[in-house]
Amino acid sequence: MSKQKIIKLLIGTNNKGKLREIKSLLPKSIKIHSTSEFNLKSPVENGKTFKENSLIKSKYFSKKTGLICLADDSGLEIDFLDKSPGIYSARWGGKQGDFRKAIKRVYRELNKKDKNWKTRKIKARFICALSISYKSKKIICVLGKVEGQISHKPMGKKGFGYDPIFIPLKKNKTFGQMKPSEKYKMDHRYQAFKKIKKFL
Repeated sequence: MSKQKIIKLLIGTNNKGKLREIKSLLPKSIKIHSTSEFNLKSPVENGKTFKENSLIKSKYFSKKTGLICLADDSGLEIDFLDKSPGIYSARWGGKQGDFRKAIKRVYRELNKKDKNWKTRKIKARFICALSISYKSKKIICVLGKVEGQISHKPMGKKGFGYDPIFIPLKKNKTFGQMKPSEKYKMDHRYQAFKKIKKFL
């Protein structure tokens, strides 16, 4: 498989923000399909790590469609919260995956831990596991990370998920305040993509 470049690819996500970003990172020569074309619901993600959950998705969607599938599992780790929400990042938004709810929970948990948390630098990182599978066979699975800190309040309406509360290292604004073109050149998904380029 590594010798052969992929020309047709299913992106295994029902998250429109992720779909947009992944599409922007893929070579234009690849014909891209999305899970919505096949009306597919996401599988139960019961892995213990980002990599395991990413593979659950890429194998599941590939088996369902017969297409090579690229899937992402990503989330936010906050050191002060013992690396939570981690693989449960989306679940903190409840059944509807409401990230406003998830962000409120982050601040609630930080307040519980220390009322004066805003006087500290709250280190965090976004992690992305990207995998490509064909049916039940893994082709590749990689991890990308971007380090940063949690902002004292949500800022910016761009991006999606936890973007409004994450300030990447050496920057003074959140991912939510950045233009997509700026964010996509540095974030965790981009870091992971660099490692799978040879297949694309």
